[in-house]
Amino acid sequence: MTNKLKPNWTGDDLLSRFVNLLIQTKPIYQVMKRQARQVMIKTAEKNGVHWRQTYQELESSGAKGLLSDITNPSVGYPDYYRKPFHAYEEGDLCWQAAFEAIPATYVRALRVWPQENLSGESAYERLLGNFYQVLDEYSPSLVKDVLDMGCSVGMLTFPLHRYYCQRQKTKVRTVGLDLSPYMLAVAKTVDVNGDISEWIHANAEKTGLPENSFDVVTLKSVLHHLPRHATRNVFQEALRVLRPGGCLAIFDQDPRSPVLQNLPPALFVLLKSTEPWLDDYHTFDVEAAMQEVGFQYKTTVASDPRHRAIVGIKPS
Repeated sequence: MTNKLKPNWTGDDLLSRFVNLLIQTKPIYQVMKRQARQVMIKTAEKNGVHWRQTYQELESSGAKGLLSDITNPSVGYPDYYRKPFHAYEEGDLCWQAAFEAIPATYVRALRVWPQENLSGESAYERLLGNFYQVLDEYSPSLVKDVLDMGCSVGMLTFPLHRYYCQRQKTKVRTVGLDLSPYMLAVAKTVDVNGDISEWIHANAEKTGLPENSFDVVTLKSVLHHLPRHATRNVFQEALRVLRPGGCLAIFDQDPRSPVLQNLPPALFVLLKSTEPWLDDYHTFDVEAAMQEVGFQYKTTVASDPRHRAIVGIKPS
């Protein structure tokens, strides 16, 4: 499936090159980055998302004390992961990003339905509900083991675990894996009941997990943070750890979305200033890459006005 449609503010279009030039001008970039952050916080406060309160609660929790235990010292950080993104100079490798990940997720969900009077939590639940419909259709009939790659603070991991436990009417082993130990420390802090079997600090390109050990692998809002060579490596690793008949389910931005196609200039400039690999993602044929590494491509569906779900199956 060739990605013929993409916003003209991505890729090699004239507008895209102009925006990229602005972003590469450091004083202008610093202003953009601050503005992008302020827009997020103001949107949160306007819609009842407790941005500052959540930050303070997590900062005073025991999360920082978990960092050394959860960090795998053998894990190296690729150059692409060390770039500033999401308005954080250290990307996901800092406490500020980890403590703000929950409210930021709610704010992004609110943007999907800006005209509706939704809370951040209800907008996010609606967003995931559409993703579950796709999972339900393509997941194996019996799911015992689930891996959430790039799990961040567990915003998909926890509801995904509950979804499959309810679907199976039995306990499911769910694992969250991320390259940021800061995010994992917050996830483990939030996991007060110990519902998630493991929180693993590893690179999704090379997890170290046994082959043929999972029935479902998910990638939520991960691919638009990666250069395409890393995406291919992640797909190859997902294929390796999945059992035959297992499902790879992707949830991410939809370059074909009319909403993204028609973003106002102020918004797409701010968006690009915080997402260094967005051009690569929006011009990348995700479905073809899945098939190239060996997946049986199943479907791409618009799961909401901004996002798409893509599913591939490991051949039996």
